[in-house]
Amino acid sequence: MQLTREDRIAIDNIRRHAEAQKIDIRGGKICRTSSRFCLGVEHGDYNGTELLGVATDRFIWMAYKPNGTRRMRLFSINFSNDGVIEYDIGDIPEARSPEIAHTWGRFAYGTDYALGREGLCQEEAINGVLYSNIPGGGMSRSASLCENIILSRLDANAVKMDDKFKIVDLAQAVENDYIGSPCGQLDQIMILFGKEGMGTYYNPAKRSVDYVPMGAGATDFRIVVMDTGTERPGLEKSTYKIRRSECERLAAMLGESGYDVECLADVKDEATYNRAMKEFGGKQPALCERLNYIFHAQKRFYEMLEAWKAGDIETVGRIFRADGIGLRDNYKISGPELETMCDTVRTVPGVLGERMLGGGDKGASGALVKADSVEAVKAAVDAAYPRSRPDFAHKYAVHVCKVVDGVRVYEGLL
Repeated sequence: MQLTREDRIAIDNIRRHAEAQKIDIRGGKICRTSSRFCLGVEHGDYNGTELLGVATDRFIWMAYKPNGTRRMRLFSINFSNDGVIEYDIGDIPEARSPEIAHTWGRFAYGTDYALGREGLCQEEAINGVLYSNIPGGGMSRSASLCENIILSRLDANAVKMDDKFKIVDLAQAVENDYIGSPCGQLDQIMILFGKEGMGTYYNPAKRSVDYVPMGAGATDFRIVVMDTGTERPGLEKSTYKIRRSECERLAAMLGESGYDVECLADVKDEATYNRAMKEFGGKQPALCERLNYIFHAQKRFYEMLEAWKAGDIETVGRIFRADGIGLRDNYKISGPELETMCDTVRTVPGVLGERMLGGGDKGASGALVKADSVEAVKAAVDAAYPRSRPDFAHKYAVHVCKVVDGVRVYEGLL
């Protein structure tokens, strides 16, 4: 398996820090998990919509090795101030403990919690050193981290898990049940199932994943992620939690009023949508705006999926942009820095579509860009963003991403 330049940089970095921290990873393996880019429907997973996304080439690398004890020893280069996270299997802080709310170690403890609840990986601990180049918001760093640690621990304990959705469930449980972050499963699915060069299509009704190649003759394009330089808190501390609660509230109200609805995606036809908007629009205008976004985004989704299959990336981009406007105006999950990035690139010729990414508030925006327009996008961001957002003039970044395998494991490199 050929290493990329980024792989080599990460592995060299990991070796140096493992030696400095006296963490033995010699002869171990490296698990590399990706970031993700959602094409549609952003915020659709917990509302029950179908999903389309890709795994992208910003990664978490973890070098790991079974250590023959029950004592976990993990070190993150990106969060070096937290030091080495050490604990015995099963001996972790209580879920949602305030003392761990600001340490990356809550994800390590959370994987122990989720695995232990299923009686998995209770004998063999690991030594591990991690490094990431995933931006801090919008590309699913937390889901990538959870899946990386889970996969590494399963491998170290020789646990085979043929049903990959069980891994998705475990990773979600880390965030939902231990950390208190109300994430859905979009991120975990797009990373775990991601395949190089393919769109990943998830159907929640069937709980199935299909791979969708881009149709022949598509315009050469790139995925561009624009990190605003802002720091986004975990989903448990963000507007995401409020939006999810609002959507669940409206779905419950619809159900109590006789609608055959368990989640907002169940509002599929115009007649039901119009009836719901008429009945609840005056009483619950904000909640109905959330339904407005989900209903129309779900209708656009099927057009986007067919356009992807046909190689019509221009239509994919147009829908991506329309979803962004809906997220901004109806779902109200975006943020000022995210929209500054969108406003900046929207007028650049060759930008097919742009919108905020991920949980919302802060983090990153994304764009679908014709290949020969990428440099113009970078130049536009460099010219406009520091002037508009001077507090982040030295923190923002533009990433040009490829579609990659979501998970790879390297052996024989340590």
